[in-house]
Amino acid sequence: MKTFNIPDFYRSRIITPIKDFRRKNDKLKRDYSPTLLDFGPVQFLIARHFGFCYGVENAIDIAYKAIAENPGRRIFLLSEMIHNPDVNRDLTDRGVRFIMDTKGNQLIPWPEITREDIVIVPAFGTTVENQKKLAELGVDSLIYDTTCPFVEKVWNRAAQIGEKDYTIIVHGKPNHEETRATFSHSKENAPTLVIENIGQAELLAQYITHELPGSRFFSDFEGRYSDGFNPAKDLQRIGVVNQTTMLASDTQGIADYLKNVMVRHYNLRPEQVEDRFANTRDTLCYATNDNQDATYALLTHSADLVVVAGGYNSSNTSHLVELCEEKFPTYFIESVNKILDKQLIRHFNLHTKEEVVTENYLPGNTPARIMLTCGASCPDAVVEAILMRLLSFFDGAKPIEEVMKEF
Repeated sequence: MKTFNIPDFYRSRIITPIKDFRRKNDKLKRDYSPTLLDFGPVQFLIARHFGFCYGVENAIDIAYKAIAENPGRRIFLLSEMIHNPDVNRDLTDRGVRFIMDTKGNQLIPWPEITREDIVIVPAFGTTVENQKKLAELGVDSLIYDTTCPFVEKVWNRAAQIGEKDYTIIVHGKPNHEETRATFSHSKENAPTLVIENIGQAELLAQYITHELPGSRFFSDFEGRYSDGFNPAKDLQRIGVVNQTTMLASDTQGIADYLKNVMVRHYNLRPEQVEDRFANTRDTLCYATNDNQDATYALLTHSADLVVVAGGYNSSNTSHLVELCEEKFPTYFIESVNKILDKQLIRHFNLHTKEEVVTENYLPGNTPARIMLTCGASCPDAVVEAILMRLLSFFDGAKPIEEVMKEF
């Protein structure tokens, strides 16, 4: 696999060697068991897979290359390159400016961008409309395009099945940059609809089977369908693709559900299924799958709490938090700075969408057992800082050098 030039300050003297050790001893990625670091009074269970994925490393490599290759020129990002505050903060500290925020709101008016400027396309990709706007301004958006190859794979698959007269159902969060980009590219080739969860898939099924009148479709899915969408005609042949950072099990569950709806409604034999439902299983992102599978394996062990690191607007990280919350007290934090002291931690509540402070989050028993993981856009250095901060609260802990000897 291609290697990337990642700045050393994103790496870790603890986490990176552990990842390299596990990778060397499990080249086929069949062992999803966590790594145990036993410091005596506290033990850390670290997920088998987490942190920078191929697409994120590719984006970071390209972005820093753009800075190095263009001294003295203005450099812009269409929006946050990835959903990690440390990475985006470092880029802005180096003079990079955002043209839009993560919701697509304009921060810098288009007329201020000139053909002499450098514009970096984020890892989520961008819309066809933004590509056309950049072209009108004389900016070549392909020079520093950090769009994740696995996002492009989804676009390509959507185009392929769209050319075969399937309607594209996108499983994603409607306001997420990647979903907006996928929707924009998909609707160029086929009628397209965005659904966020199994509940919306169940609602959609009632339009497929004509249990609900087509006239209601446009209010039930307002703002989520392409121009000219005709539910009576466009729901006869469908295929499901996804925002790559969604829970893979959720995407597969939605696809399986809608396929069964088509089978029952049209009384299809097995060999007839693809007459109505396209096979799009190959659009699921390997990194999302690996991180989620590693989290499932992590959660089969016992622990007192889980700390999940990542940007609060990171979709893939939020899904890891959801999985962990089902079993253990879970603290979702952006960085080590959120660990205020031994008694207090400031963390993000996914349900209220705000930071809260929790007291007495560390257990009184010994050995305490803490699980650690993070999202695909979180640097190893952030996880190391969190581990070392938590470790400092436990008197009599073994030196890090002793625990790391086998790695």
